[in-house]
Amino acid sequence: MTSLQRVLLVMTIVLVPPWAVAEHNPLLPRPKEIHYGARTFPVRGLYVHLPSSSAPEDRFAAEQLADFLATRAKAPVPVSEARAGNRAIMLTRTGPVHPLPGLDEIPGPDSREAYALKVTPGGAEVRANSSAGEFYAVQTLCQLVEGDSGDAVIPEVEIRDWPSLAYRGIMMDLSHGPLPTEEEVERQLDFLGRWKANQYYFYSEASIELEGFPLLNPAGRFSKEQVRRIIAYARNRHIDVVPCVELYGHLHDLFRIERYSDLAAVPHGSEFNPLKPQVKALLADWIGQLADLFPSPFFHVGMDETWELEKFAKSEGGGRPPGELYLHHFRTVADLVSSHHKHVMVWGDIFKKYPEMISQLPPDATVVAWDYGPTQDYNPLLKPFANSPVRKFIATGVTIWDQVSPDFNLSFQNIDEFLATGRQYGVTGMMNTIWYDDAQVLARSSYPGIAYGAAAAWQSEPLPRAHFFSEYARQMYSPFVAPWVAPALEDLAQAETHLQNVLGLDSMISFWRDPLAPDRLESARAHRDDLHQTRLLAEDAQEKLMRALAFGKDPSGTLSSFLVQARMLDYAAMKNLYAVEIADFWRQLGEHPKREDLGFTLFAEINYHDHGRTADLMDAITELREPYRAAWLEAYTPYRLEAALGKWDAEFQYWWKLKLRLDSFEANFHDGDPLPPLESLSPDH
Repeated sequence: MTSLQRVLLVMTIVLVPPWAVAEHNPLLPRPKEIHYGARTFPVRGLYVHLPSSSAPEDRFAAEQLADFLATRAKAPVPVSEARAGNRAIMLTRTGPVHPLPGLDEIPGPDSREAYALKVTPGGAEVRANSSAGEFYAVQTLCQLVEGDSGDAVIPEVEIRDWPSLAYRGIMMDLSHGPLPTEEEVERQLDFLGRWKANQYYFYSEASIELEGFPLLNPAGRFSKEQVRRIIAYARNRHIDVVPCVELYGHLHDLFRIERYSDLAAVPHGSEFNPLKPQVKALLADWIGQLADLFPSPFFHVGMDETWELEKFAKSEGGGRPPGELYLHHFRTVADLVSSHHKHVMVWGDIFKKYPEMISQLPPDATVVAWDYGPTQDYNPLLKPFANSPVRKFIATGVTIWDQVSPDFNLSFQNIDEFLATGRQYGVTGMMNTIWYDDAQVLARSSYPGIAYGAAAAWQSEPLPRAHFFSEYARQMYSPFVAPWVAPALEDLAQAETHLQNVLGLDSMISFWRDPLAPDRLESARAHRDDLHQTRLLAEDAQEKLMRALAFGKDPSGTLSSFLVQARMLDYAAMKNLYAVEIADFWRQLGEHPKREDLGFTLFAEINYHDHGRTADLMDAITELREPYRAAWLEAYTPYRLEAALGKWDAEFQYWWKLKLRLDSFEANFHDGDPLPPLESLSPDH
C-alpha cells in the first residue's frame, strides 16, 4: 500500500458511513425468505462438495464459488467430489440440469430457478431444482461473505428464494453507437449473472455478420464465430442470448448501400417496402441465418417506430390503411420465424397505435410494451393487450442514450412504476434496455441501472430506492472503496438532474450546442443555480471517485467511466455558466463603449490567453478528450471512435475561433463604434 493509500484508508475509516458497518451485508435482490442466526461460518479451511453425478453446469457454479471464496479468504478453497470432513458447502441439484429459460417458464417457489440455502457453523448446503437455481444460490452465497483474509466468514442463515418474474434480462444496443468488444460483452454477462438475470437481448440492426452481405457494416459487426462464443459464455451463466433484430424499420445501414436502396419504402431510408417480392426473399435469408446462429427459442423481430409507414401508405400503398400494410409485413416475418420453430417477439408500439391488429397476433407471440418515462400512467401501454392471449413483457430503460451521465432518478422511477403496472396485467418478463443513440455513451456507467432492473424483476417488492447506491456499492467494491463510490453515484444522479433543468432531457445532445445562442443564454441565465449545483455535485463526485481509484483496484472497470462523466457534467455546466458571465460582461460595456473599457472585459475576464474564460474552456475540453478516448477503448472497438472524437475537436475549435474573433474585434475597435450583439461573434453564428 502506498503512502497515499494509507492516508486515504485512515480517512475512509474515519468517514465511513453507518451503512458500511451494518450487521450483515445487504443482499441484492432480496431473498423471499431469510432468517439469520447468531453465529458465523469461517471461510478458511472449507471446501465445496459436489456429488459424483454432477454435470458440467454444477461444476461451473462450484468452481465460481470456490474461486470467489479463495480470493476473499486468501487461502485455497478446493472443489471435491469426495467427502473430506464436515466443513463443506454442499451443492445439491434435485432436478434436471435445465440451464436456460424455455417457452414454458414459470416463477414461484417451485420454479426451475428456485433454491434453498442453509449455513450453520458446521457447514452449508445449497438445494436447487436446476443448475440455474444452484448458480443463483452461489451468487447469494458470495454476497453473504463478510470480512477478508482470516476474518472472512459467512453468517449463519437460512434462505428460500425464487424469482417473481420468469424472464429477466437486458437489451444491449449494439448498433446505434460504439461496438463493444467481445470481451466487453462477456463482462456484461458476468455482471448480469451476479444479479440473477436470465436473458441478454442481442440488439442488431446490422451488427451481425450475414453470409452474402459483405458490404453490410463490415467494420461494425460481430462475426458469427464471436456470437457463438458469446452464446456459450452466457450459457455457463444461465443467460439465454436472444436475437433482437430489426426486420421492418431502423435499417438505414442496409438501405444506404445502393444495391439495396430500392428495397426501402423511401430510397436510402430506414424501412422495408413491404410490397416488394424481393423483400421476402431477403427476410427469409436473414431469418434463416439468425435462427441457425442463435439456439434461443425466442426471436425478437423488432418492428417498432415505423416512421415512414403512413407516408408510404398514402404514396405507394394503393390506398391500403397503414395498419393493414404493417400487419401484412408482420405476418410474413412471423411465419418465417415460426418455420424455424422459434417463438416470435415484437415491440408493442405499432399494435397499440393500430389496436384493430391486436386480434390478428399469433396467440403464442410475445408483445413487448416499452416506455422509458417520464410518464404519469403506464396503463395505456398494456391495456390494449389485456384481453389478448399473447404473452406480455415490458421494456424499461436505463436513461443513458442521450445524457451526459445516466439519469438514475428517471431510470429507477421508470423501472419501479412500469413494473408495478406490468404486474397488474400479468406480465411474465421484463427487459431493461441500454440504448446508445447519441454514439457517445460510456455504457459501463449504466451498470447500477442494470443491477437495479435485474433485482427489481427478481423481487416481489420494490427496491428501497433511497438505499440502493449504498447497498449496490457494498456488493460491487471493496470496503475501502464502497464508502466513496456510493455518494459519488448519488452526486452524479443529482448533477444530471440539475443539468437537465437547463439543457433538457437530452443533455448530451445539448452538450455540443452553441451556449451563446440567445435561447441557450436565456435558459442558462434562468437556471443559474442549477448550473452552480451541477458543478458542485460533479466536483464532489470527482473527488470521491479519485479517492476510490487511489486504492488501485477497480475490478468492475466502472470507476474511470464515472470519473469521465463527472468531469463532463462539470464541463457542461461550466460552459453554460461561463457563457452567461461572458454575456453579462458584454452587456455591461454598453452600446458604444470606449476602447479603454474593453481591456478589463475582454483581456482580463473573457479572453486572457491563459486564465480567461475561453482559455479555461479550451483547457477543460482538451484535458477531457484523452480520458474519454481511453474509457471508450477499454470497452469498445475503434469503430466510430474518430467520429465521436471529432465532436471534441470541434468543441475546442469553437472556443479557439471565438477567442480569435474577440481578438480581432478588439484590435479593430474604435471609440464610438457600436457594440455588436455577442452572438454575432459566435463561431456558430
